[in-house]
Amino acid sequence: MTVGECMGGMRRRLAPKVGEREATAMVRFIFSQLKGWSLTDIAFHNGDELSDYMTDKCNMIVDRVLADEPIQYVLESAPFYGMDFKVTPAVLIPRPETAELVDMIVADADGRADLRVLDLGTGSGCIAIALARNLRFPIVSAVDISADALAVGRENAAKLKARINFIEADMLSLHPTESYDIIVSNPPYIADCEAAEMEPHVLNHEPHQALFVPDNDPLRFYQAIARIAQASLRSGGRIYLEINPIYAKQMSQMLTETGFADVAIHKDAQGRDRFATAIAK
Repeated sequence: MTVGECMGGMRRRLAPKVGEREATAMVRFIFSQLKGWSLTDIAFHNGDELSDYMTDKCNMIVDRVLADEPIQYVLESAPFYGMDFKVTPAVLIPRPETAELVDMIVADADGRADLRVLDLGTGSGCIAIALARNLRFPIVSAVDISADALAVGRENAAKLKARINFIEADMLSLHPTESYDIIVSNPPYIADCEAAEMEPHVLNHEPHQALFVPDNDPLRFYQAIARIAQASLRSGGRIYLEINPIYAKQMSQMLTETGFADVAIHKDAQGRDRFATAIAK
């Protein structure tokens, strides 16, 4: 079987489940990970014979995707901010909207150097590492309650040559002793009642600890983050949060009542209220 024949067969199997465009993207992603091939390489090798081993491996990957396992977990890789991150079921898969949050921070930093950054609920380390590599000489710390998640984050930091101080701690009871210019977080924010509407590949595979909050306490992590920020953000320091659009108004009110200035809600590329920012007085 040639490369082209194998890829065509994979697309035909995937398309009824994910659509033609997504199936094509998945197949390209699979070959980029298994063979290290770019689109040009794929075209160049289209007529090459593919070994039985590689054919079987490709079919196994498709089988797992058809069983609702996220392809990023199958391949242990997810792109984020121009980098390839290792991901396992211990961490969330990085989303495009989280890259928009990093964009906001980098733009607001405006080239300033030596900023002290705290990433709460770091998971794979994608936010912390993206900031470490795109701000000027930052000092970045990253907190997570999960030892397994921190192991993935440390591996990503080593692979991507980012200097991060990883800390195993529960943000709900964290009392930092350092001061910071930036606090950023993409904490759990999906209410339990929303689970029924979620896709199986998310609900059945991504870590619930990093996804869900109780219906009767949807801002529990944001209230903790606000407390941490009040204690450790320098005057004029900024807080950046990815949020649930359902609770945007409550978020704005909570941050204002907690004593922050310039509280603002920002929309993501899809027009949803996805981010909250504020400044320490």
